Amino acid sequence: MKIKFPPRSVASLRKSLLAWFDHHRRALPWRASRDPYRVWIAEIMLQQTRIAAVIPYYDRFLKRFPTVQTLASAREDEVLRLWSGLGYYSRARNLHRAAKEIEAKHAGAFPRTLNEALALPGIGSYTGAAVLSIAYDLPLAVLDGNVARVLARIAAVRGDLRQPRSWTALGNMAQGLMAAESAGDWNQALMELGEIICTPRSPRCDECPLAKFCSAQKLALTESIPAPRKKRAPVSIRIAAAILRDPQDRVLLVRDPGAHDGVLFSRMWQFPAIEVAEHAQEELAAHVSKTLRVKIVALKELPAAKHGVTYRNMALLPFLAQVAVLPKLARTRILPIARLGSVPISSATRKIAAALAGAQ
Repeated sequence: MKIKFPPRSVASLRKSLLAWFDHHRRALPWRASRDPYRVWIAEIMLQQTRIAAVIPYYDRFLKRFPTVQTLASAREDEVLRLWSGLGYYSRARNLHRAAKEIEAKHAGAFPRTLNEALALPGIGSYTGAAVLSIAYDLPLAVLDGNVARVLARIAAVRGDLRQPRSWTALGNMAQGLMAAESAGDWNQALMELGEIICTPRSPRCDECPLAKFCSAQKLALTESIPAPRKKRAPVSIRIAAAILRDPQDRVLLVRDPGAHDGVLFSRMWQFPAIEVAEHAQEELAAHVSKTLRVKIVALKELPAAKHGVTYRNMALLPFLAQVAVLPKLARTRILPIARLGSVPISSATRKIAAALAGAQ
């Protein structure tokens, strides 16, 4: 598939979009500097995460790890603790690994070539192009969902944009339209336009600087481009978790005992938990007895919570068990319930802990 665009219109399109971005760009914290380290941190955090959710994490993360050197020398648990609640924790682990490689192989500076960037953990073609264009103004076009939607509407590309043939054609179109002398601003302008103007539903075409170039608008196809993606059927899962508490108001945390697929608690500190069928209390008590060698006399049911991860709809079923002594085993940790935030935990674990706080 080849997407044709009149060459004489390219210069006008570039001028219109860059002028719009110069006037309307949002004052986001990562735009205050073109420091490649700060740009890189932002691009990783923004993957599959809303800007509003990222901003407080970005500020805290940069305050604790202001340079690639401080990040590289940190313990993984500390990196995960600062990331806790942001989700998709493989991003944080890869970020930490990449920082170590940048320090060891690139003298502490984010590499300046795409091949070197792609060799780093967690860096794909989109992230590599985004960082290198924004930080170094290298003429590398980005292609994400927002950019693809803008380009598909301009060229009236129908069907599933993620099909390899369409995605490749859109990537070529993005590179062909690239304003090479302002690569960073150009990429950010396309992404911003897709996020706030050329939205998936009800785009604000009357405010779009590229409306006169848009074939989808001329053909009344803006609501049908792009075609809706097929979603995976949702799956309902019940997870029972045991809050083992001793007389000193301390609780036991474990490091992924293998009772689930690792998605829910992201291989971080968690309460002992297991996926259950019908008899949550009995199945949980048996799991705790087998894995931790703790015989539970009674489990007190706490308020349930809902949690979603991609296509999984989860019911979190917390139970409280008062025990005289908490076991000291490998891959376990004992700490006061009030200090739960001092270790890396997932959002699901926070919800389970909140059920205990709400019941007291």
